[in-house]
Amino acid sequence: MSLVVQVMTQEPYASARRVFRVVDNGSSRCGKRAAERLTAAFPNAVMVHTPVHASWLHQVEIYFSVVQRKVVSPNHFTELTQVRDQLRAFEDRYNTTAQPFQWRFTTSGLDDLLARLDRHTPADRHQESSVALAA
Repeated sequence: MSLVVQVMTQEPYASARRVFRVVDNGSSRCGKRAAERLTAAFPNAVMVHTPVHASWLHQVEIYFSVVQRKVVSPNHFTELTQVRDQLRAFEDRYNTTAQPFQWRFTTSGLDDLLARLDRHTPADRHQESSVALAA
């Protein structure tokens, strides 16, 4: 929460109408209570969780899992330079065959999401957050 306080008390976040805090689904940030704590401290902050099975973090974990299986294990290296060379060679091969991720969230989807959030956000919420931070 100390990082959140540091960010949210600085401009432009302190006076923003809404600030989205994107978090993964770690236990300390998961659930309704975590979102309520954030909103109680900063009424203009909205906690957004990444999807459980499709977050960027999961994609990174998948990549490192592939590296672990295809490059690092079994650990038969006698020098650190061998590890470096194997990792670089794998990266070169992987980059020639990798396919871009096809993101399906469009700008119109974002507009729809923001409109739904607006329907659930009191109009004076922005005013409350400015007053609370000034106090």
